Amino acid sequence: MTATDATIADAHHPTAWYTEMGTTERRTFWAATGGWILDAMDVQMFSFAILAIMNAFAVSKADVGAIGTATLVASAIGGWAAGVLADRIGRVRTLQITIGWFAVFTFLCGFAQNYTQLFAFRALMGFGFGGEWAAAAVLIGEVITPRHRGKAVGTMQAGWPVGYGLAAVIATLFFSVFPPDLAWRVMFWFGLTPAVLVFFVRRFVSEPRVYAQSQENLARAGRATNFLEVFSPAMVRTTVLSCLLSTGALGGYYAITTWLPTFLSTERKLTVLGTGGYVAVVITGALLGSLFSAWLNDRIGRRPTFIVFSVLSLVTVVSYTQIPLDDQIMLFLGFPLGFFSQAIFGGLGPLLTEVFPTRMRGSGQGFAYNFGRGIAAMMPFLVGKLSGVLSLGQSIGVFAAFSYVLLIAAAVALPETRGKALAAD
Repeated sequence: MTATDATIADAHHPTAWYTEMGTTERRTFWAATGGWILDAMDVQMFSFAILAIMNAFAVSKADVGAIGTATLVASAIGGWAAGVLADRIGRVRTLQITIGWFAVFTFLCGFAQNYTQLFAFRALMGFGFGGEWAAAAVLIGEVITPRHRGKAVGTMQAGWPVGYGLAAVIATLFFSVFPPDLAWRVMFWFGLTPAVLVFFVRRFVSEPRVYAQSQENLARAGRATNFLEVFSPAMVRTTVLSCLLSTGALGGYYAITTWLPTFLSTERKLTVLGTGGYVAVVITGALLGSLFSAWLNDRIGRRPTFIVFSVLSLVTVVSYTQIPLDDQIMLFLGFPLGFFSQAIFGGLGPLLTEVFPTRMRGSGQGFAYNFGRGIAAMMPFLVGKLSGVLSLGQSIGVFAAFSYVLLIAAAVALPETRGKALAAD
């Protein structure tokens, strides 16, 4: 093996990206990842509370689906706003604001006295939920060296199934200890805990050098950031394709995960503990899928990884929801369902970081990801609505299939950006 071959092999070693980071980079990584884990925990709590909420407020699946949709629509607006804010006041300050925001409004959801109040609190929580990813993904993407960006940002993305797992554990614990009409409230009250992370971010995390240099360059030129630049003739094609890519990835994910516990309990007749076990298998697959995808994105590139995992997700979700299977096979299929659907996200953060210039990276990445989230926000409502005509499993399958086909088309049209160096432009 030549020296060059050895260097390439070292770059793709599963842990090289972390061991090569300095103290500042590691603190930034853990702040962004911790925020994403706790964001996921607060968001996914809702999926485990659906049946209890339906009983508490005497509402339908479509009504509860509307809450999920409103949260995601608000998160799309909040994500775009946070992206714009990240370009103006900095990535770190924006991260602090968004973490505190979603924690407080998750906490308030536990005090809702009727459907309208819960709808409002959950929608307001969505602004912070969407904004946290916009700030965190840009922050970590700008700090990490290009050859390890996919691994680092993809590993941060693996925080989502960890947060999902925490939500599952918390839900299983609280619904086992408390009666259902109290358990869902206690679960949301617990959602205040992420606010503690704000103090860590404030103390230990600083702005990326490339962002600081970009701001200095703009100041010297007498210019200011302009979020509308993402729609300029030079950028509009990139923006549109990035929006479609995000729509496909998030649409498939939300169609599956929002209704999965309900699907397992109503159509597969599983108990709360039984449902928790099946969901745990899905979450374990999701975590390993994220980590593998993070490595694969730097190994073979963003586009091939998107396409491979979209096809595999499509096949798995159709099998999981459309084919009559016994409980043992359902348990077995839960692993690839989680693995493939979550692996898609491993390249989303890195690619969106790499296709937009630094001066508009927060705005571009925030808009593209959250435009996709806004459109995908219709999935919980549409699945709930269609389940009045088809079975819940069939409804999930229809919208997941549409989303993954869209994702494949967008991935084919976008350029490959693996290893791209970021400039202070």
